Amino acid sequence: MSTTPQPAFIPGLELARRFYAEAVGPLLEEAAPGIPHSAARIGPGSEVLGYDTPRSADHEWGPRLQVFLRPRDVPRHAGRIRHVLAEHLPKTFHGYPTHFAPTGETRDIRVMRATDGPVHHRVEITHVSAWFKATLGFDPTPSPTTADWLDTPTQNLAEVTAGAVFHDALHALAPARTALRWYPHDLWLHVLARQWQRIADQEAFVGRCGEVGDELGSAVVAARITRDLMRLCLLMDRRYPPYAKWLGSAFARTSAGHRLTPVLTAALASTDWPTRETHLATAYETIADLHNQLRLTDRVDPTTRPYFTRPYRVLHANRFTEALVARIQNPTIRTHPLTQKPRPDDV
Repeated sequence: MSTTPQPAFIPGLELARRFYAEAVGPLLEEAAPGIPHSAARIGPGSEVLGYDTPRSADHEWGPRLQVFLRPRDVPRHAGRIRHVLAEHLPKTFHGYPTHFAPTGETRDIRVMRATDGPVHHRVEITHVSAWFKATLGFDPTPSPTTADWLDTPTQNLAEVTAGAVFHDALHALAPARTALRWYPHDLWLHVLARQWQRIADQEAFVGRCGEVGDELGSAVVAARITRDLMRLCLLMDRRYPPYAKWLGSAFARTSAGHRLTPVLTAALASTDWPTRETHLATAYETIADLHNQLRLTDRVDPTTRPYFTRPYRVLHANRFTEALVARIQNPTIRTHPLTQKPRPDDV
């Protein structure tokens, strides 16, 4: 039985760029001549973060992008643009169907399928403010509030600041993304302090669980600390940590990833708590050195030590929390609690 050959894989972001330049852009001129617009591929999707592979094509991946109009032009022209695209987009683009059909499991998830009729495309027509409010819950211009920053999962911040803008005649999309590029300085210190505190709250439990014979519990704590260390390294590199699926991929690209990946892998592979603790201690000291290199605070001794009178080797990571909090100038941020209900990217 013959099978349909698969097209050569094109990273989704590049596919979107070509789709706009070769297919969508020219049709926009036909559907709404003289109407300014911006076009981009941002938001949810592995291709936006640069992690897509051929496997990604099994759902919500393919020739797709966003087109932004002025707010007053959306009710006037969006319907016409959607209709022209549905009727006149090519049925395939570089071998990939431009029609997206339901998977059958849920109407919200669609996958590329061949069609002989109008194309159910994935070209979203909206305006900048509406899109950011729907995606993040707030409009980032002129500037996000402290609550906006701290309530927004880092996965979402990564999605809206990554990807690519293909055309920005509105001159509104770039400023919105620039406003979200990274935390204001005091907020960055706060986020780092909170991440160090998460480690401080659990670092002694690797030894304590192991000491009572609970190697499984010790391993679970070590895994949670490992994840928090990985997120900390991303934050120190001024990169928004993605959610679990892409955390390891993102961590590997950090400045410390090549050094720490073998160490953290060894910690997770350890079958006894003293070995597990030894590898984590190496990671603690490496990341503590990285903290000192950032010069965000006075130097903090990066060496590990016993946990008070107990024989567990820890960093006492709260020392880094305290050093960071001492440097925060904004009183509102300085008094913001370091322990909060977990956010979606924290669980």
